Amino acid sequence: MLKSHSAVREGVIGGVLSATVIVAWFFIVDMIAGRLFFTPAVLGRGLLGIAGLRAGDTMVTYVSVYTVFHYLAFIIMGIIVASVAHAARRTPSILAGFLILFVAFEIGFHGLVSMLSINTDLEGLAWIQIMVANLIASVVMFYYMWSRHPELGREFEQALSGNDV
Repeated sequence: MLKSHSAVREGVIGGVLSATVIVAWFFIVDMIAGRLFFTPAVLGRGLLGIAGLRAGDTMVTYVSVYTVFHYLAFIIMGIIVASVAHAARRTPSILAGFLILFVAFEIGFHGLVSMLSINTDLEGLAWIQIMVANLIASVVMFYYMWSRHPELGREFEQALSGNDV
């Protein structure tokens, strides 16, 4: 039986899987620290602050805002990753470009998180918590895409060798 290879469907599934492992990671970290939902509440409050919005000063509001934003962002990222996997069938070199873009994004993202962690309630450990969560989510996303597209290994080799066939 053939697997369905819809970039949108795969992206949504990959995004939801990745977002969920981050939610689980933050839940575990916050539970160990004795502060359930602390991390998503701080991040949700920060998102509202960046957007210049005020929407009730409750933990439920902050966690809800963060959760919706978080899942939407990862679904969008999942669709992008799945679209790249699909495009790599035709043009394997797109994988090399995507790898460079991914590394640059990660470096920028972690730089921003480390700067913001100084001025939030998450304090100095925020960048470590978020870096580990992001690493786990990336592994989950790429593993899922790899399992859906086992030909990616061959295509990646072609991309790195410069032999688009």
